[in-house]
Formats: sequence, C-alpha cells, structure tokens
Amino acid sequence: MSKKLLHKTTSSFLAFAIVILLVSAPVFYYISQWLYIYETDEVLHFHKGAFVKESYKNFTEEDIKAWNRYNHNVMIVPDMGKTKDSIFGKMLYDSIAKEEEPFRVIYAPVTINGKKYTYTEKINLVEMEGMVMNIAIMFLCIIIILLIGIIWISKRSAAKIWRPFYNTLGQIHDFEIDKNKSPNFASTEIDEFNQLNNSLEQLIEKNTVIYKNQREFVENAAHELQTPLALFQTKIDSLLQLELNEEQSSIISSLNNDVSRLNRLNKNLLLLSKIDNENYLEKSTFVLNDYIEKHLDFFTEQAEAKNSSITTEFSTALSITGNPALTEVLINNLFLNAIRHNEKNGKIIIRIQDNQLIFSNTGQTPLAIEKLFNRFSKINPSSQGNGLGLAIIKKITEINQWEIEYAFDNQLHSFSITF
Repeated sequence: MSKKLLHKTTSSFLAFAIVILLVSAPVFYYISQWLYIYETDEVLHFHKGAFVKESYKNFTEEDIKAWNRYNHNVMIVPDMGKTKDSIFGKMLYDSIAKEEEPFRVIYAPVTINGKKYTYTEKINLVEMEGMVMNIAIMFLCIIIILLIGIIWISKRSAAKIWRPFYNTLGQIHDFEIDKNKSPNFASTEIDEFNQLNNSLEQLIEKNTVIYKNQREFVENAAHELQTPLALFQTKIDSLLQLELNEEQSSIISSLNNDVSRLNRLNKNLLLLSKIDNENYLEKSTFVLNDYIEKHLDFFTEQAEAKNSSITTEFSTALSITGNPALTEVLINNLFLNAIRHNEKNGKIIIRIQDNQLIFSNTGQTPLAIEKLFNRFSKINPSSQGNGLGLAIIKKITEINQWEIEYAFDNQLHSFSITF
C-alpha cells in the first residue's frame, strides 16, 4: 500500500522518536535512582563522620545509651567486627508504615573512649522512589509534549514546503497532450522544485511539438493518399469491366479488396486526426433509438452473411447530447465490430436500458482488456479490419465524457456505453 511522501517521512520520524522515548524513559529512571542512592550513601558517610567528630567530646556509655534511646535510625552497637565502612540496601520493617520498606544501612567501625563500637544508620528509600517516579513522569510528559509539538510543527511546515510539489503533481495529472492548454507551474523558493518544474516544462514542450508534428503528418498523409487511392480504385473498377480470364479476375479481385482496406484505413486515420483536432465540437440532443433503427436494415443484411440474427431490446427512449456525426460513427463501428467478430449462426443483441447502450455478440473466450482499445490492435490477427474500430469508439466516448466498458458473460461479448 503506497503512502504519501509527507506521511512517510513523518511516520519514520515518529517511529524513531517512540524508540528513543521507550529507551530513554527507563534509562532516565535507573540513572535517577542510582544518583539518589549515591547521594544517600554520601549523606550516610557525612553523618558517620560528624558523629565520629562529636564522639571525641567525652562520650560516655550513658551517653551512648541515651543516644540509642532517642535515635531509632542511628544506633551505636557493640563491635560487630567491621573493619571499614560498609553500606547495604535492605528491606526492613517500618513500625510506622507497618510493612517492609527499602532502606540504605551503613555499618562503620568507631572508637569511643578507647572502646570499639559499630555505628549503624539507616535511611528510608520510599521517599526516593516516589520522587524518582514523579521526576520520571514529569520527564515523560515533557518529552511527549515536545514530540507532539515537533511532529505538529514538522507536518505544518512540511505541508507548506511541499505545496508547490503537489501543485505541480496536480497539473501534470490533469495535463492532456492533445489539448492546447499547457500547465502553468508556479515559481517557488526551493531550487529542487524549480528545477523539476523547468524540466517538466521542457519535456512537455518537446513532446507537444512531436505530437503535433505527428498528428499533422497523419492528417496530411491521409489527405494526400485520398486522390491516388481514388484513382487506383477507379482503374481497378475499369479493369473489372473487361473480359479477363479466371486468374486475372482473381488477381484484380484481390487488388480490389486490398484497395478497399486501404481506403477504410485512410478514412479512419483521417477521422481520428479530425477528432484529435477537435473538428467535431458541435453538439445537439437527439434520441439514440432513432439512429440505431436508421441503420438496422443495412446491418441486418450484413449479419445475414454469417447467418447471425440481430435483436433489439429497447426498454426506453434514450435521449443523449453529442455530435451527430460522431454518434453515427460510434453506432456503425459497434455494429461492424459485433458482426465481424461474431460466430456463424450467432446472435447480436442491442439493448437500451436506463442510461446505457449495450451491444452483445456471441463468442467463446474473453478478450484481452489491456489492449482492447489500442490503435491497430486486432482481436483476431486474420481479421480484415484495420484495428482502428474500437480505438475510434474509445476516442468518441472520451471526448463526450461517456464511459465504455467491456464484459464477457454467458458466451457473450458485451460493450456497454454509459451516457
């Protein structure tokens, strides 16, 4: 599934920010906890040093007992064999909280009046945990707010920065080379976008010139071919009037067929060229049923050559707006396509329903949709057609903004046009 470039960059940044947040939060918590414990140990050492300093002032055993009586967290106990200061983390019962809580406890050897004792002091770490947790939550809130702000600012600024690109993209999407209107790219403050616009302008200008030259060449060639083809056809008709033997008649008939195909091809190319040059802009409103019935007798005779039957199913009178000449070409090509690619003893069904015209004819296998409406693309390579019939149908529907669809169902090829 494709994503917009802006969303792609923002999502990558957001993913990176989330990873950093998930990693930094516990790291920050444990570092804060370690620092607090370190500071607590420093306080324990400081208190022990202060006590040693005071103990030189004639501290007696009675003073020690009095000290222990009124100091629950700092105790002077008989020598426990400690040779140096030792600090441990312990879970001890707290009579006030009535549960075990974490403490830091120091055991330090001291000498009072020449007698060895052990100095013990404990500090509750519950307050530390609460403080560290509050700091961690505050840190998370700040980081989250910072991330939201950065992402919001990034999206707003990126949307503004990329607006010329999307404007260019929209104009390229709407650009049609067969129209005279070229895209007008706005100047931007970003060098890369200006380079892109300049490159696109040069590419469009170059291809438009090539397209116009090709279109003019086809139109001029088709016009120039009309006269020699007409003369050629006239001379062949004259030869057909002469008394010829069987072999000569066969050759002349074959030439006549080839010239007829060339005439049809030339007329179709000229028609496509005129459509491209917008020579059929006049439109009027008419009933489509009348156009079909007008040509029905002629194409019924054509279908009889293949023993095909033509059936009409008109559920309504369909009134449309379009160019009459092109509409007549559209109907003729749909008729010819249905007859030419039908099977022997097959059937052709013409339906008008709601806002649709549907031509159906019998067949065995579905057609390749991806090449169906391409110019010079033949459904059957051995066909006598020139591969322009469906291309002309497609072009006529496009300029009138109609929709044409192909379907194959129940051994029937169906071309439906929605008006």
